Amino acid sequence: MEGYFSLVLHAHLPYVRHPEYKEFLEEDWLYEAITETYIPFLMMFERLHRDNVEFNITLTMSGTLANMLKDDLLMSRYLRHMDKMVELCEKELDRLKDQPAFLKVARHNYDTYRNARQYFLDCNRDLVSKFRYFQDLGHLEIIPVTATHGMLPMMKDYDKVANAQVLQAKIDYMEHFGREPKGIWLAECAYYPGQDKYLAENGIRYFLVDAHGIMHADPRPIYGVYAPVYTENGIAAFARDLESSEQVWSSEIGYPGDGTYREFHKDAGYELDYDYIKPYLHSDGVRRNIGIKYFAITDKKGTYKAIYDPEATYNKAKQHAYDFVFNRSKQLEYLASKMKHRKPIVISPYDAELYGHWWYEGPIFLEYVFRAMQISNFKSITPSQYLDKYPMNQVVNVSMSSWGANGYFDVWVDGSNDYIYRHLHKVAEKMLEIATYEPMNDVERRAMNQMARELMMAQTSCWPFIMFTGTMVGYAHKKISDHTNRLFKLYEDIKHHSVDEEWLREIESRDNIFRNIDYRIYRG
Repeated sequence: MEGYFSLVLHAHLPYVRHPEYKEFLEEDWLYEAITETYIPFLMMFERLHRDNVEFNITLTMSGTLANMLKDDLLMSRYLRHMDKMVELCEKELDRLKDQPAFLKVARHNYDTYRNARQYFLDCNRDLVSKFRYFQDLGHLEIIPVTATHGMLPMMKDYDKVANAQVLQAKIDYMEHFGREPKGIWLAECAYYPGQDKYLAENGIRYFLVDAHGIMHADPRPIYGVYAPVYTENGIAAFARDLESSEQVWSSEIGYPGDGTYREFHKDAGYELDYDYIKPYLHSDGVRRNIGIKYFAITDKKGTYKAIYDPEATYNKAKQHAYDFVFNRSKQLEYLASKMKHRKPIVISPYDAELYGHWWYEGPIFLEYVFRAMQISNFKSITPSQYLDKYPMNQVVNVSMSSWGANGYFDVWVDGSNDYIYRHLHKVAEKMLEIATYEPMNDVERRAMNQMARELMMAQTSCWPFIMFTGTMVGYAHKKISDHTNRLFKLYEDIKHHSVDEEWLREIESRDNIFRNIDYRIYRG
């Protein structure tokens, strides 16, 4: 056995919940991810476990995602969404009955939505508990993310605020999974020297950084990115392996770009007759992606698109999985020849939603990666399992770093979004001040807790990311504005002992994440 492969899937979505509307476009992000990524993952785990295939996966689950998956309103809306999708797929079977090639895809779509809907019901609409089940079996190592995916470097001057993101993540994780977390995913893999103290204070054993966070460490690590290092606070840092990541992420050589795979951007919501598809759009009637697709990538540079072939892509995903395992085998064989005192570990982290949502065949690929590994010269492992095997590691100063363009927070501090931080810093100061108070009554206590929710939701790193990419920018601006304005109003109301309980009840019902949050986490 030459070494270890550690797959890390980062599952996160920003908290989007709008009970004040019958339907809301951005809530579709969650519904798409459930159908195309989270349920396919769980089905994959079921098959691997049934067939006694050994697999160890590290799965991050952000507090925003876990709380949405446990929310009765959103899960009821998801079921309603799936009812409509199954109905549409049934209509497509009839519409395409005389077109064999398209009918084959329509049957595949129907089976996919019908099976996902049934799996959701079989889980009693509680996917978080199903993920917990596979963790309890020993196949998954679920770890939290900073509470609302807040970037700790953006809170560098506010120790108690940064610590609150870690502490609330731990508290929420323990509520959902019944155990203390072993590691944590730092939002955007963003790290600055010294922030590991918050992890140490909260009993976190390890975190992950991008490759240059360790390669630029001082002193330079002996084993590069193929073994963890310790910070001065005794927290292990694992680094992303660039070689294995490139095989999936690269737009030039990455597997998802193969012409056989399903084309993401050619969707029935835009392709079919408007009057026919309108009942399956939102009530505003605006065309949008609905998840029904009939074409393959074919040629990324051309306009012609071949009809999608589910069987061909299934076989292609298996082929790519075996190729991936072969390459890891050769990579680890070489690394093992250079590392005399331990086995190397290759850390491969990806956004979970890449598999299934963006790359439709991704879950098939992952399943056959683990099946192919059964006859390979390496094994899967989680970071904490590796630390158990090799508890002695080099101590270094991990470099400031992040993933994303240029690798040093550029995406999140840019001319398109840098204005938000003066507002986030100001509301953080208000929160720290209020945290020193004792409420005069239960209404004021609830208002203080709501301030904590509003601050954390405003700190979600997705909002500046959306501003940078130029997609749904208006919504991101509104989220920052809404949360900061509510916090300012709550601050003034508490200061003047004039909390409007009716208004408080309304915003509690909208922004209801972390139901047991305690404002005193900001006391440090």
